[in-house]
Amino acid sequence: MLENITISPKGGLSGSINIPGDKSISHRSVMFAALASTPVVIKNFLYAEDCLSTVSCMQKLGAKIEKDEENNLHVLGQGLYGLKEPEDILDAGNSGTTLRLLSGILIGQSFFSVMTGDASLRNRPMGRVVTPLTMMGGKFAGRQGTRYIPISIVKSEKEKIHGIEYTMPMASAQVKSAILLATLFASSSSTITEPYVSRDHTELMLETFGVKVARQGTSVSINPVAQLHAPGEINVPGDISSAAFWLVGATIIPDSYLTLTNVGINPTRTGILDVLKEMGANISIENQRFSGAELVADLVVKSAKLKGTTIEGAIIPRLIDEIPILSVAALFADGKTIIRDAEELRVKETDRLKAVASELGKMGAIMTETDDGLIIDGPQKLQFANCDSYHDHRIAMALAIAGAASLGVNIHKHDCANISYPNFFATLDSIRK
Repeated sequence: MLENITISPKGGLSGSINIPGDKSISHRSVMFAALASTPVVIKNFLYAEDCLSTVSCMQKLGAKIEKDEENNLHVLGQGLYGLKEPEDILDAGNSGTTLRLLSGILIGQSFFSVMTGDASLRNRPMGRVVTPLTMMGGKFAGRQGTRYIPISIVKSEKEKIHGIEYTMPMASAQVKSAILLATLFASSSSTITEPYVSRDHTELMLETFGVKVARQGTSVSINPVAQLHAPGEINVPGDISSAAFWLVGATIIPDSYLTLTNVGINPTRTGILDVLKEMGANISIENQRFSGAELVADLVVKSAKLKGTTIEGAIIPRLIDEIPILSVAALFADGKTIIRDAEELRVKETDRLKAVASELGKMGAIMTETDDGLIIDGPQKLQFANCDSYHDHRIAMALAIAGAASLGVNIHKHDCANISYPNFFATLDSIRK
């Protein structure tokens, strides 16, 4: 595949897009199904690099996983206590979700395992996960004082991990999920309290597999279980984080009208909708329904004039992945947009705050990078530029929308979009007038 792609200016965006499966839910559906003992069929699974890393890891741990002719994924696990010691290192690729959630599962096993990932993942912090899992009795050894992978997990058959009461320093669905998954194998219950509620796909998936979940405010608690009761089928909703690029694109590019079908609108993920509507976007939610425990709908978006806003506090965990594309929206809005409390973006696939400021800056954008966010005065006019994706899928796709809404852009290493949205660039080409 060519390393570069050039997005040239054209007309508005129009048509209908069936949004690919939610990345977070795809990861969890495979992990939970692999811990059950009856077959599970997963429909609309996201066959992207990150989720395929999870598939590979669960296969190495003994789960039988196959794709059928209709692209459904069939998973047969060996039960909650049926995982096997892997013969090789478990490679999470670029996937932080695979790495962190699997850590929770692996500390409950009686065997030795080692996890690694690509160059980007090897530079992402593990301490926030290792700390609570060590408090539960997990035994880790890794680089630089177990702050980075590769990391090994050792468990004695005579020992059993125990539940904890843990107050998290930051809202993080990955850390929360790792503790919840570990608690399935523990000798006692766990309660996790966050400063704000992060996405709750793990809690919903636990309930789907028959585990009782207690919620109170920003706290969630579960008890250990003897087995998971698998549903026969899981339908993965479309990923609102993928839909976000089209929501912004159709809003800021004149003469656009898009329908996005089968989008997950879990309330812990809809910060993007709340912020765009506050900015003046023309988005309607139609045909609301449930896919299992997850709320889904069709989204209709038309071009609209935006105004600046402030994005901070409790809404940040509900749109953390969408901040790069919201930064693009802010460039086309009247007035000042302030993004705060987003320091988590500095430890994603790349330092996303720095990457957004740097690469949009090459296109002529003027923005102030702060310790925990960005300050953007709009509207601004962007010029054609050669930009780097930093091998970060969300940076690559945000740059593409910025280019389509202005005078174009050339993106280096654009194929990193395959991490979450393999058909993104083909879809963009198909909906442009």
